[in-house]
Amino acid sequence: MIVILTQDVKGKGKAGDVVKVSDGYARNMLLPKGLAKEATQGNVRNLEKQKALAEEKKEEKRAAAQKLAERLEKTTVTIQSKGGENGKLFGSITSKDIAAALEEQEGVKVDKKKIDLPAPIKQAGKETVTVKLFEGVSAKINVNVTV
Repeated sequence: MIVILTQDVKGKGKAGDVVKVSDGYARNMLLPKGLAKEATQGNVRNLEKQKALAEEKKEEKRAAAQKLAERLEKTTVTIQSKGGENGKLFGSITSKDIAAALEEQEGVKVDKKKIDLPAPIKQAGKETVTVKLFEGVSAKINVNVTV
């Protein structure tokens, strides 16, 4: 029997896949638990429409992320911190601090997990940091740490 998976099924496929399984497995396991539905012409057409809509939304998000990336490329974020002689900071600047400064100074809310900071900044000065906005879309922002 050919079915359309509505959820990920281990060993069979991911949600939205059209797979061929044994009749008994489909009737006794997949269909009663709502893990799959029968692959009729109408269901296949609906699946194709849903995939097309999902792709459109993904492209819209990618375009918005690209526009935001262009804006962030021109951005310099200034963070004031306490420090000692030779520009050494008392503490460090983390991705959380950079995200808070971006929101405060530019009005752009970015999740701290999307800021690619290999190690916390412990020295005053300028640093270039990568922000991952979407799959394949990232921006480099300048972070200026002052004492």
